[in-house]
This record gives sequence, C-alpha cells and structure tokens, in this order.
Amino acid sequence: MNEMIYLYDGSFEGLLCCIFDSYANKEILTAIFSDEDFAPTLFPTRTVSTNAGHASRVLRKIHKLSPYAEELLRRGYLTCMDEKEIRLYRLVVKLLREGAGFLRDFSDETLHPVAAAVRHLNGEAHLLKGFIRFSELGGVLGSEIEPKNRVLPVLRSHFCSRYQNEKFFIYDRTHHEALFYAAGKAVIRPLADFQMAPPDEAEANYRLLWKRFYDTIAIKERENSKLRMSNMPKRYWNTMTEFQNASYFTPAASFAAVPAPGAPAGRSVPETPPAHGLSAPASAP
Repeated sequence: MNEMIYLYDGSFEGLLCCIFDSYANKEILTAIFSDEDFAPTLFPTRTVSTNAGHASRVLRKIHKLSPYAEELLRRGYLTCMDEKEIRLYRLVVKLLREGAGFLRDFSDETLHPVAAAVRHLNGEAHLLKGFIRFSELGGVLGSEIEPKNRVLPVLRSHFCSRYQNEKFFIYDRTHHEALFYAAGKAVIRPLADFQMAPPDEAEANYRLLWKRFYDTIAIKERENSKLRMSNMPKRYWNTMTEFQNASYFTPAASFAAVPAPGAPAGRSVPETPPAHGLSAPASAP
C-alpha cells in the first residue's frame, strides 16, 4: 500500500471520506490536513472531495462494529487534540482490522489520546453549563464563551431543552461560530466577527444585581483563591458577569458608557488589558 497525505475540506463528513478513499485506493495515510492548515510538502498528497454517500457508508460500518467508537469519532472531531484527524483515522483503521475489543483498554496507544481528548471536551462542556452567563438583548438572550474545544454541538441539547420557550444565541469566540435557537429550531453557523450589543438600562441593572449578589455572599475570612480557581478555572472568567469591569455594567443610553473593545475579544476581567480588533455591528438570530 502507498503512503499518502490527504487534504480535505475540514468537515466531519470530509474526514469520513478520507477514511473511505484510503481503503478504496489502498493507501496508508501519514497525515490528514484541512485545506486551510496545509503547508507545501515534498510528500505525495491527494485532495479528497466530500461525498455524502461515502461518509454515510463509513459511519454505518463504524456504528455496526461499535456505537461507542462512533461516539468517540464524533466527539473526538470536536476536540482540540493535536493531530486530531490522523489519530481518529488510526482509531477507525484499528477498529476495522481488530474489532472493538481494544476499546475496553484505555491504556491502548491508539485509544488513549482520543479518549482523553473526549473526556476533556465533556468536562469543559459540563463546566460551561454552569458558567455561561446570558444577557437580555431586545427579547433575545445572548452569551459568549471562549472554550478550547468546539463545545456548541455538545451544549445544544442542554440549552435548547432548558430555554425551549426563549430565543437565544451562544457565540464561541475561539472557533468563530454561534448556536442560534428560536421556535424550537437550533442551528450552528460560522460567525467570523461579532460584538455583543451594549446593555439597556434594565439589563445593566440585572448585571449589577448579579455582581452584588456574588460579592455579598462571599465570606472574606474564608476566602481561598486556589480553591476558587480549581472549581472555577480562571480562563472562564473573561465571559462571566461577576468578573467584569465597570464598563460592562454601564447602559448604552448613559453618557458614561465606554465603547467596548473590538470583536471578538469582548470585555476583559479586572487587571487584564482588553484586546484590540475591528468592531462589528451587534448581532442577533
């Protein structure tokens, strides 16, 4: 079998097509790159076109062998794991060659990095179920997050069930995509530039009430910064209401309002300088 590097469009279906083509062409893959991440190389390369039929055949075969392997593949694709595509490819190759028995051995060198990455994804999604802070913006609930993994597909069912009678969106600053929900329908769409609209007076007051509640229930004598950062990691603070600076609580109609920094950095936590970038108009589903 020939060794080859595959290029694909970056989609989950495209990755499945890479697996299909490697078997159809009897090629062993040494690397898989999305078009935007590829750097010129002297090694032989092939561009794989996404074919829904081919992707469906691969997924059906994986599901037949092991529904757990299918879940690992789907969620592994959402992770920030290094060399994600080739690791997932090797997992499927081993599944097709040896069967599902190795999936019970978490020390397996093929399974371990994928399973660990999926655990990290699931853990991050679990924390964000409690750390996401919504703002009311003209009848629409809006929030922003800065996750390491692409957690929106994992969070979708939770928030759509919890807020089924609302309209809301969650913007992922890291991956530049947003989950939109309204009238029982949810979609995830790319959104390159976004800046949250400033609050009106009512929303600014609710934000301030939450901040005061958070500060009031704290017991100074029992303050434990290390424990707090263990239960509420600091990298989540930038999008949480209770850690924002004064401008975050200033209503849009106020002459004291301070222009927000450029999208998508948003407002900074105390003592952290805001990032700069191009401003974008406020967005809503």
